[in-house]
Amino acid sequence: QVQLVESGGGLVQPGGSLGLSCASSKLTNFDSLGWYRQPPGKQGELFARIVGAGTKTYADFVKGRFTISVDSANNTVDLQMYNLLHEDTAVYYCNGSNAFREDYWGQGTQVTVSS
Repeated sequence: QVQLVESGGGLVQPGGSLGLSCASSKLTNFDSLGWYRQPPGKQGELFARIVGAGTKTYADFVKGRFTISVDSANNTVDLQMYNLLHEDTAVYYCNGSNAFREDYWGQGTQVTVSS
């Protein structure tokens, strides 16, 4: 069974930085890996994705502040977040999609940006 397990998250002050990590023993099975988030009271939104050989795309609202990367040695897809804003407060989920367009999700981790 494919599992994605997130770690990281927590409380951070505005302007601060935080890293999230998503581990899977079958990371190479996925054609694309990404991070979604669901702010309180809002719909989920995809904001960072890495496809195939390493093409990365970001939503405009995180471009220049967030970085997605794959650590093949540790089988993780990581998200480094800088200059966090109040509106970045959300539950963050990692996602893996395979060649059969099957989606797998992590359990979610809370990120709260507050002073």
